[in-house]
Amino acid sequence: MPHENNDHYFKGRGAQINTHNRFSKTKYVTEHIEGLDEEMYENSATQLIETFPKTIVSRSESPDVGFNYSINPYQGCEHGCLYCYARNSHEYWGFSAGLDFERKIIVKRNAVALLETFLNKPGYQPEPIMLSGNTDCYQPVERKLGITRELLKTFLKYRHPVGLISKNNLIVRDADILQELASLNLVHVAITINSLNESLRQKMEPRTVTANSRLKVIRCLSALGVPVRLMVAPIVPGLNSDEIPTLIKRAAEEGAKAASFTLIRLNGMIAEVFTDWIQKAYPDRANKVLNMIAECHGGKLNDSRWGTRMRGEGKIAESIHTLFALSVKRYMPDNGLPGYNLSHFIPASGKQTSMFGEG
Repeated sequence: MPHENNDHYFKGRGAQINTHNRFSKTKYVTEHIEGLDEEMYENSATQLIETFPKTIVSRSESPDVGFNYSINPYQGCEHGCLYCYARNSHEYWGFSAGLDFERKIIVKRNAVALLETFLNKPGYQPEPIMLSGNTDCYQPVERKLGITRELLKTFLKYRHPVGLISKNNLIVRDADILQELASLNLVHVAITINSLNESLRQKMEPRTVTANSRLKVIRCLSALGVPVRLMVAPIVPGLNSDEIPTLIKRAAEEGAKAASFTLIRLNGMIAEVFTDWIQKAYPDRANKVLNMIAECHGGKLNDSRWGTRMRGEGKIAESIHTLFALSVKRYMPDNGLPGYNLSHFIPASGKQTSMFGEG
């Protein structure tokens, strides 16, 4: 049944179900739509949950993500992207990877103080920290709370390198800080765009800004000297894989200097969320798309193998790799961002680091 005629299709949300939390001993099921179970069929308002963690900088143990440290001022994400790998991490907080992930947003109120503590550790040597490695640091709640902006001010204060990845034009609000960081070679920005098809975006990324708005972000930041990378992520064979050349061309025209991609993988409960969604949103091609995704991952939707999990393998994946490489060669022949400069770092003593050259 097309989603327009589905009474239980939650417009404005990505996930259409609340999956079972694998850490929970009990399971919430619906036997009757009426009565106590009605909450499962309500598109309830977003809830903010304040927390005060003991640390804010996470070290990645994954050898294929491209960074060692990351900060996530928010857990959960109101953007509601169907494919988001961060959905699984919401279960550690006692919530579902489904609707809970985009309706229950955890806010780390003491993020700035914790970052300062981290940067002031005796003997700390700087290396880039990613904002955010998990959920978007410019999701809608940031407009009100401004935690990401305060974190950027802290990075500038310490002259510390930082990377950002986002799909929200709210990042332009902080163009003044980003421009100053860029003047010192202390920042890289990645803007995620995986489709110019507005109908697809509205279904797959329901609370994100349009692709055209993101292209304008690339233009704005590039004009200010901020190095910008296009992230075509994720590529979903059968949904957006044919758009690769156009996406790279448009981003290059707006000033992007590099491009990267990831191939969709559906680990943990994301497979259930995505499968339920595509069967409701695109029933005519759901099985074909799911089979193509599986073909890229050794016959499974789930793929945790280092090196291949985000790139895939097999004929479909190889054709995507080839198309991407040819498109980059044509539209972004230099394909690269300037290295970070680690020599500007001002540690707790106030004495500038001199043992690092330009990276």
